[in-house]
Amino acid sequence: MSRTVLVVAAHPDDEVLGCGATMARHADSGDRVVCIILGEGETSRHGSREQGLATEARVLDGLQTSAERAAAILGTSRLETYAFPDNRFDSVPLLDIVKVVESVFSEERPELVYTHHSGDVNVDHVRTHEALLAVCRPLPGTSVSGLYFFEVPSSTEWRPPGSGSPFLPNHMVDVTTTIDRKVAALEAYAQEIRPFPHPRSAVAARALATWRGATAGVAAAEAFVVGRQLR
Repeated sequence: MSRTVLVVAAHPDDEVLGCGATMARHADSGDRVVCIILGEGETSRHGSREQGLATEARVLDGLQTSAERAAAILGTSRLETYAFPDNRFDSVPLLDIVKVVESVFSEERPELVYTHHSGDVNVDHVRTHEALLAVCRPLPGTSVSGLYFFEVPSSTEWRPPGSGSPFLPNHMVDVTTTIDRKVAALEAYAQEIRPFPHPRSAVAARALATWRGATAGVAAAEAFVVGRQLR
């Protein structure tokens, strides 16, 4: 039986880094995969957001195109992108983020939800996590039977011990058959990936999947922390 799967990411490429191979596996099994990308992902590189918006219109358009290409590679059924300010989600009322996600959530009524883990150095990732806790609260009649938090290389592992909640995965998804699609989707974000040994590189992404797989007895896996799981 097919299910609706919702992935909510803060920035373009987070969805691929965090759970791209799992998205492809869901799509291959006949599930409807819906992806929300909340932030524009670029303007924090400038002194002000206004300056970034004025000078980076071409880059922002390129990120949108990359997100669409990655979605097609992974088999995503629906992609929604928004323009919350990059690395400034804490300047936006949390309710505004919640309302955006709720609008798609109420239309799709997903059974499985994937989003950021809270133990992360990026404030946008943390705010996205907090918004999803509100959207996915376990009210009677909720559609959500599984809520899972993913890691984002170059962000989650940079939170040092004692500084926040550590990412201690307790749910693994075998992505042996879809890891190549994840890498291809990352390569669609040519402006975002970095050369190895940067953790946000194709080589590092494959290495992480190999290590996570080895800890679960398979060739490649993506790792998650269970937020809630109803059987």
